[in-house]
Amino acid sequence: METKIGTTNKVTAATLLVALGIIYGDIGTSPLYALKAVIGTRKIDEVLVYGGLSAIFWTLILQTSVKYIWLTLKGDNNGEGGIFSLYALVKRYGKKLVIPAVLGATTLLADGIITPPISVASAVEGLGMVNGLQDIIVAGNNVVVSLVVVILSLLFFFQRFGTQTIGKFFGPIMMVWFSMLLIAGFSQILLHPDILKALSPKYAYEMLTQYPKGFWLLGSVFLCTTGAEALYSDLGHCGIKNIRISWIFVKISLVTAYLGQAAWLMHQNEDFLNGRNPFFEIIPSWFLLPSIIIATLATVIASQALISGSYTLINEAINLNFWPRVAVRQPSELKGQIYIPSVNNVLWFGCVLMILYFRSSEHMEAAYGFSITITMMMTTLLLGYFLRFRLKWNKYAVFLIVGLFAIVESSFFIANVAKIKERWMFLFFELGIFMIMYVWYNARNIHNRFTKFTELGKYSNQLAELSEDDGIPKFATHLIYLTKADRRHQIEEKIIKSIFSKKPKRADVYWFLHLNRTNEPYTLNYNVSELIDDKVIKVNINVGFRIQPKTELYFKKIVQELVANKELNLHIRPDGSTKYNSEPDFKFVVIEKYLSVENEFKVIDSLLLNGYKHLKNLSISDEKAFGLDKSDVIIEHAPLIYQPISNIELKRDNYETR
Repeated sequence: METKIGTTNKVTAATLLVALGIIYGDIGTSPLYALKAVIGTRKIDEVLVYGGLSAIFWTLILQTSVKYIWLTLKGDNNGEGGIFSLYALVKRYGKKLVIPAVLGATTLLADGIITPPISVASAVEGLGMVNGLQDIIVAGNNVVVSLVVVILSLLFFFQRFGTQTIGKFFGPIMMVWFSMLLIAGFSQILLHPDILKALSPKYAYEMLTQYPKGFWLLGSVFLCTTGAEALYSDLGHCGIKNIRISWIFVKISLVTAYLGQAAWLMHQNEDFLNGRNPFFEIIPSWFLLPSIIIATLATVIASQALISGSYTLINEAINLNFWPRVAVRQPSELKGQIYIPSVNNVLWFGCVLMILYFRSSEHMEAAYGFSITITMMMTTLLLGYFLRFRLKWNKYAVFLIVGLFAIVESSFFIANVAKIKERWMFLFFELGIFMIMYVWYNARNIHNRFTKFTELGKYSNQLAELSEDDGIPKFATHLIYLTKADRRHQIEEKIIKSIFSKKPKRADVYWFLHLNRTNEPYTLNYNVSELIDDKVIKVNINVGFRIQPKTELYFKKIVQELVANKELNLHIRPDGSTKYNSEPDFKFVVIEKYLSVENEFKVIDSLLLNGYKHLKNLSISDEKAFGLDKSDVIIEHAPLIYQPISNIELKRDNYETR
């Protein structure tokens, strides 16, 4: 039983269209607000407009084209991308790499809460330019806020049904969107071709050095590349070649749209924007309403990409032991498409809270970008390890590359720090995500560190004797223990105690089943070791970190294959256990640990382990997490002795009662 699902690098018109629909939603909708945010309420002049446009252009080249399209996409983990996939490739090269992985994942999730409302609000606010709607649609008023809340709520509601039906329209819609950007921008460039000189890097330098507080404008410039990290996360859906080829069209469309907006800004004869959006100003009046509809659809698609990416990220975090186990569903037959109800609810609540609090895209622009700069910095750090140790690049070349991006991203980060006062409440959400990952990961490591293993071979004869002892009632035909022992002859001591202590568990066959989460995304294979033929069997199942484990189905499939190959006797006998049913009796035993009262803890360990305990109570049960049917599962509890109390001052009272 071996499955390996990879991405295709076959390039066709259809695969390029799919890439447009899945990959570029977030970065593709940035022309709605990026240049507008740079101008803000400032006086429109050449230094500001040319400098802002130049900075946007070179940011797209450095951050998106060079870092992500060329370099980061090389971090292809069997066809999959994203910060956890990159971490899985390099984690062996440094124990501390877990920190940038967790920080990057935390801030990427946070990005999923602010991107949908700012994108949808930017599109909906364009209705205020339609004749007859100016007095009804005003940025920040109740009508706009209500429309955005309704659109977002519908989007999150339909997540449970999957995107199999509507997903096929994503590519064509985004094709129309990027074509609209290209045509609208090009029409302005034809009128004012002098704007092309603004692509020179000298204008970006002048803005940063000569414009008053010009450096801090980088916080707004950064909005043009906020979808680059999501681009890498969606690698598995399209393949590297499709992403790189489609990026040529996307980048030309984006740059053309920004050039068109800048050209309009330089020739519109007013000193201030006064709430106008340069994007909708370059759209012909006769096409304004259709453009708003297309923009709204594009922002919904961008939001969908981030929501789906958040599901994937949490699913990977669960399988890599960074997140408590939660219910994960597969709403359709699409490869890799999942739905996580708890994440969906949190994202919906967060997005609605964002629009209710900020009320307009302009206010959200002031808070946007801080999180994703941290994600990009953490990706750069992991990327350096990947280039050096996996691709074996020259260490000086890697140092120069990482150093360049460290300077660029640190500059963006410092500029975005100024936004903290606009988003202080958002920090609590990010801190909460980080603490959940940190506590869960470290507490799991503590549990694993104090798990004691023993040699299974020492107990093989006793297990065989117990199996044949008719004086003890049969517990099950097949008794299966889930074990963390990845070595062939090892088993946890607590499992041996469970079998032999108190009431011994007699069975025809004792199985010890180990589920190994691999660093590859879609591995699914197994190996079998029989310590005693048809009596004591160890099975290792290797499951990729993007696959939902269905342990019971896997196990029964393995048994069927062993029987079909005549490697296993199913022990179907006319005795009490199978007299009325020819099917074998499977019993799975899951042993859960609890903190023993015999422990005494250091403060930090106490916080970690008690935090883990509360998170575990909120998560789904082990049998659900492993894909086991309740009717076939027995849950046992074993004490975890972490730091036994050593000094007990207990004295005997010699007073004799009379």
